[in-house]
Amino acid sequence: MIKIKRVYEEAEASDGVRFLVERLWPRGVKKEALKMEAWLKDVAPSTELRKWFGHDPAKWPDFQKRYRAELDMNRAALQPILSAAKKGDVTLLFSSHDEEHNNAVVLQEYAKKRAAK
Repeated sequence: MIKIKRVYEEAEASDGVRFLVERLWPRGVKKEALKMEAWLKDVAPSTELRKWFGHDPAKWPDFQKRYRAELDMNRAALQPILSAAKKGDVTLLFSSHDEEHNNAVVLQEYAKKRAAK
């Protein structure tokens, strides 16, 4: 199972393997305090896409398309998530305040489809 969770929420045993899927380190979080397997910067949206989107819900449909296209071009970066998902639960950590319109939502759906193949 591939889940998503805000990075500011407490780690739980049910999270399984935890990956930070942000290009930038989350504000207010100490690196040594975050319980995670790895920081997967390369699966996060490019700086250009992230800045263009700017967490604007009106741009959400286009953001999803553009982000999926980036993921298609960089499938190798997804491998740690897919490998961990074969063995158990995975949680993708994100820092956005908007829990519906963020890269982890798109990445979760994308990774689930790839894991099913």
